[in-house]
Amino acid sequence: MRNFEVISSEKKHIGIVFDLKIDKIKYNSGNLGIREVILHNGGAVVLPITNDGKVMLIKQYRYPLNKVIWELPAGKLEKNENPDFAANRELEEETGFKTKNLVKLGEIATTPGFCSEILHLYLAENLQNGKLAREEGELGIEIFHFTIDEIENMIKNGEIIDAKTIATIYLYQLRVKS
Repeated sequence: MRNFEVISSEKKHIGIVFDLKIDKIKYNSGNLGIREVILHNGGAVVLPITNDGKVMLIKQYRYPLNKVIWELPAGKLEKNENPDFAANRELEEETGFKTKNLVKLGEIATTPGFCSEILHLYLAENLQNGKLAREEGELGIEIFHFTIDEIENMIKNGEIIDAKTIATIYLYQLRVKS
């Protein structure tokens, strides 16, 4: 269903978290267009369920928003990193827990209009003590445990605005229902 060809593609920025490329395209109609694309390695998101059936959420400051938000543990993939490995790494780094019971719930494209980022969403059960190893920017993270009903209310009330967290909770609920 592609109705264009790429005339040229140029990387304008090579960054630590993402790169930016600008493509010049020509539609089948002959019209020209520009596409600015963020190239991102993707990430892994983990929904940790404690042994008493509660969901572990973190509360952390997010620089781009200049505020503290609720979210699930998550992190970016290194180049060519296996998402399962990244999910386990992020779970342990951010919460101090690890698991051998990691189940993939699905994937989401975060902003497909301008970004290549794909997030891999996981469920982690049967948590075991691991080693907390937060990065400097994560040192203020706080961990809380909630029931699914409490989280649903937090989403309804606008307390949870993080899209990856909302999507992961939804996929988890679909799994539980089936």
